[in-house]
Amino acid sequence: MTFYDEFMKYDWDAVRQDVYSRGEGDVLRALRSEGCDLAGLVSLLSPAADSRLEDIAVRAQALTERRFGRVISLYAPLYLSSKCCNSCAYCSFQAGNHIDRVTLTPAEVEAEGKWLRKQGFRHILLVSGEDRSSAGMEYLSQVVSGLRPVFDSITIEIHPLETGEYERLGFLGVDGLAVYQETYNPERYAEVHRAGPKKDFRWRIETPDRGGQAGLRKIGLGALLGLCDWRIEAVFLAMHARYLMKRYWRSQLAISFPRLRPAVGGYSPPEPVSDRDLVHMMMALRLFLPDAGLLISTRESPEFRDNVIPLGVTSMSAGSRTEPGGYTLETAREGQFEISDSRPPAEIAGVLMRKGYEPVWKDWDVEFIPPRRDYEGGVGPVCD
Repeated sequence: MTFYDEFMKYDWDAVRQDVYSRGEGDVLRALRSEGCDLAGLVSLLSPAADSRLEDIAVRAQALTERRFGRVISLYAPLYLSSKCCNSCAYCSFQAGNHIDRVTLTPAEVEAEGKWLRKQGFRHILLVSGEDRSSAGMEYLSQVVSGLRPVFDSITIEIHPLETGEYERLGFLGVDGLAVYQETYNPERYAEVHRAGPKKDFRWRIETPDRGGQAGLRKIGLGALLGLCDWRIEAVFLAMHARYLMKRYWRSQLAISFPRLRPAVGGYSPPEPVSDRDLVHMMMALRLFLPDAGLLISTRESPEFRDNVIPLGVTSMSAGSRTEPGGYTLETAREGQFEISDSRPPAEIAGVLMRKGYEPVWKDWDVEFIPPRRDYEGGVGPVCD
């Protein structure tokens, strides 16, 4: 069984009707309850809750500080390749776009990594277009092995892999997986993923299951906001997160909130998400998932990111570049999308400290991580 089997029990339109049928009384009951179950989340995401955002914010802030303290972890993405075999309507890297494409050599990746290490980062997110011919397992193994001595935590956001492949990369040093379903609406998913392996909805939605089965320490989820009604996306995202937390309880769960950004091709969001909507979604999910990490990336503006820090955020990217070689190579090509917050990492760390938060560059040590079996059945640690 995977989350796909659970997902198939629900109908998008039926969930939407439920969300939009809730009234003020439902919202008040959810706010007064000790915990937040799925019915309460639906009420808190409904239009009836729009006038209660301040009440939700108070609870979200208190719950976050109780569970996580006043700390924000910082990470940076490192783009490996802009080559891709998918045709996703919203992405600069889609195969149909005529852009200069590049795949960094392992040596270039290591140089990028060492530059980021000098900025203070100890947690790196490896990102790549979905093309196995340019970023296959041999290449990824070389890259991870080169970065393993440099970083304490390596997360991957690449094409979906088999369970055994995640196990292999985990043995080499990868401890986290991030994968966005993009949208949980199968019809819209088919519309925007026009060709390529990513068109397979089930293969995509089962990717976190394979990461959990491989024993990865961290699993990250997200919906690409702007493709469909954010309220309904949030319900399915929450169900997906709850399922993973129960089934793969040894893995930490994190939620990202990527909004569509301008990209080559000029795709316009069919259902734009406002700042207020995004904050609403974040706070409601915090009440439903008190132990999940909530991530905000540099897709968002400096003002927005600074203001949402107290409302449930536990991790932020900083100083991001979305093109391969963007940190060290003058010949870097087009990025995957435009970023909005271009402040250097040190400046973002300063903002956090002025707000009374502690920026954390590393939040764990390998000594606290038990050994696990490698992909051939032996035993080995995640990192040296």
